[in-house]
Amino acid sequence: MAREIIIDRCVCYDRSFAELKSAIGGDTVDLAEIAKRFGCGSCCGVCRPYMERMLETGETVFHQILLPRDDHQKA
Repeated sequence: MAREIIIDRCVCYDRSFAELKSAIGGDTVDLAEIAKRFGCGSCCGVCRPYMERMLETGETVFHQILLPRDDHQKA
């Protein structure tokens, strides 16, 4: 039986995306600002695509593996 994927945090800094979203509030930030303020995204980088999606859509729990975007995918 397959298990559901649940991705909800930066594992390096053990910060949930919901916690980050709440801490950011209505501020306009980018990944560099999140890394500066919270550390997330500055270590292994696995959380970066999820934080990008969080900033775009407000989602904080993911059920699929997201891959990093490259310049060709950012259209």
